Amino acid sequence: MKVDVLLGLQWGDEGKGKVVDVLTPRYDVVARFQGGPNAGHTLEFEGKKYVLRSIPSGIFQHGQINIIGNGVVLDPVLFQEEAEALERSGIDLRKILKISKKVHLILPTHRLLDAANERAKGGAKIGTTGKGIGPTYTDKISRNGLRLGDTLHDFDKKYEAAKSRHIAMLTAMGETPEFAELEDKWIKAIDYLHTFDIIDSEHYINRCLAEGKSVLCEGAQGTLLDIDFGSYPFVTSSNTITAGACSGLGVAPNKIGEVFGIFKAYCTRVGSGPFPTELFDETGSKIRAIGHEYGAVTGRERRCGWIDLVALRYAIMINGVTQLIMMKSDVLDTFDTIKACVAYKIEGEEVCDFPYSIEEDTIEPVYVELPGWKTDMTKMKNEDEFPAEFAAYIQFLEKQLNTPITIVSIGPDREQTILRK
Repeated sequence: MKVDVLLGLQWGDEGKGKVVDVLTPRYDVVARFQGGPNAGHTLEFEGKKYVLRSIPSGIFQHGQINIIGNGVVLDPVLFQEEAEALERSGIDLRKILKISKKVHLILPTHRLLDAANERAKGGAKIGTTGKGIGPTYTDKISRNGLRLGDTLHDFDKKYEAAKSRHIAMLTAMGETPEFAELEDKWIKAIDYLHTFDIIDSEHYINRCLAEGKSVLCEGAQGTLLDIDFGSYPFVTSSNTITAGACSGLGVAPNKIGEVFGIFKAYCTRVGSGPFPTELFDETGSKIRAIGHEYGAVTGRERRCGWIDLVALRYAIMINGVTQLIMMKSDVLDTFDTIKACVAYKIEGEEVCDFPYSIEEDTIEPVYVELPGWKTDMTKMKNEDEFPAEFAAYIQFLEKQLNTPITIVSIGPDREQTILRK
């Protein structure tokens, strides 16, 4: 057996949570491989809406095992809040959720460091959510991190050493750290974490594969936020690409099967950073309003623009995408004309390869215009009902991207999903 990987191809917010939920019945195990509680996956079904931050999106189906993998950074307080809310909804998480011993813990002082670092950047700020993700991954790479497994042995000493180090850093930045209340909640939340099955997840997943079980790897954020291949430095602190599933779960590269790449029929971005196809006019505002483009965790307004096929081709290449999934097609139902960026003009020259830097003032998007479909697609049940213009849009994208679009989403609900033949 091989694992399948599901990830975002843009700047996050592509709708990964909904698709994991839709695909989960095909799998025995769903495993999240990177990111932290700065990433929110929104799911809607049976008239209810859920936002998941750290817990995989496969928990709502038929009792499949869900795993928080070693590549994730976990805030015990936010995890407890999320888990208790799900338990109040009637989900018995302890039966289906397992957590890797190797997840790195977000400490209260990580949040303070995140905010202090962002303030120090002034006008050059990254646009972090302030959840402590960056400082936690920094500690991980500098070999100063605390992992969940550390809480099982001599933890007080390890925690005090990490806290003292952070306080010294904050003091040197001119900060006066105060976090006693948060620290008290954090320590109690560690005890709550201990009520879950804490495992050596790399052994567990590979045993599942050896036993013939199917595994879906769930990514957070999107390819263009990858620490290595995204629009650096306006990126997240982890590898959001397919390779991140290998390091974030302990799965060998030869165990990767299908790679599902998710993208919106247009493009959005939250926070700072370059965005070549961003719209600053009424069209951008209309996309935001119809698509309810606000951050699932932060509520921040998302920047909106036309689809960027230069960036998408790059993301497909980096990830080895085998199947594409197009989300939020219905948001464009009322537009007379749809635009797609097929190339960049840089210093008078058209380029189709995603460049080293995509600073806005150096790039002019080259657009192709296509007729809109002017049809409400939200109640359609199969692709035979698609208007001709929308079918042509899909064909255009498949030709440009050289990858099949196998699933099309026409609304936020689980049922508003078309599986193409």
